[in-house]
Amino acid sequence: MTGFLDHLLNGLALGAVYALVALGFVVIFKASGVLNFAHGSLLLLGGYLTAVLHDDLGFAGALAAAVVVTALVAGALDRLLLRGGDRDPRAAHVQTIVTIGVDIVLVTDLARRIGGDLLSTGDPWGDSVTRLGPVTVADSRLAAIAVSAVVIGAVFALFRYTAWGLSLRAASEDLEAAALMGVRLTRVRMLAWCLAGALAALAAVFLAAFPAPGLERTTGQIALKAFPAAILGGMASPPGALAGSLLIGLTEALVAGYQSELHVLGEGFGDVAPYAVMVLVLLVRPTGLFGAKGAVRV
Repeated sequence: MTGFLDHLLNGLALGAVYALVALGFVVIFKASGVLNFAHGSLLLLGGYLTAVLHDDLGFAGALAAAVVVTALVAGALDRLLLRGGDRDPRAAHVQTIVTIGVDIVLVTDLARRIGGDLLSTGDPWGDSVTRLGPVTVADSRLAAIAVSAVVIGAVFALFRYTAWGLSLRAASEDLEAAALMGVRLTRVRMLAWCLAGALAALAAVFLAAFPAPGLERTTGQIALKAFPAAILGGMASPPGALAGSLLIGLTEALVAGYQSELHVLGEGFGDVAPYAVMVLVLLVRPTGLFGAKGAVRV
């Protein structure tokens, strides 16, 4: 029973961090219809900036700088490389392909800088752990759950109570109608990209924290595990991204914890488990857990 509770807490912590990344996928898709395959490289950029700046600025200062810079880089990518398709939904397909090229360029440069090193982000939790009854959990996991809950709550409030959130929801429903009603689509898109970049930079710190060995050049690939979470919940649904992320996090932690019992599925099954869950759910609900069925005119 103790082992199950350990896996459950680890799964919740992973799911909370995946939710930060998945929300980035969702908010960009809602604003522009673009699947941002450069999200992993933005995450790696945020983690790298935190790692190289924390000696001079301290952890809090380095994290704040990394969040701001990554947000600005993400916004610049939209303005400089993806600009021009704001009023043409068909351009989203081309822009999605462009993000693959952006990801290759950013990852190549960051991998060259990191090399084979394991970088510390200087987080204050270190390798300390806390006992919660019979369960021992890393402080970094508890911090991930707490911080992610606060940030996700703030993002949901942003969607619900701000003019930008209303504009984002309007644009996701009908891009042309939103433009005719005076919604500034360019600003909505750019702010969506900035928000996604900021969330990715924050997630990088927890993905590199204990029990992970540190930030490495492959850390950005972890963002790919949040992609099925976004698909699973419904690509345009923030609540779906949260639910999908928690499901993916729990699945990954439980499969890793009970790998010996699941050996018949192969030693590397934990790596593909998120995608297996995504496929199984989509077989039942092709639009995702929270995806809306579109009306078809005949």
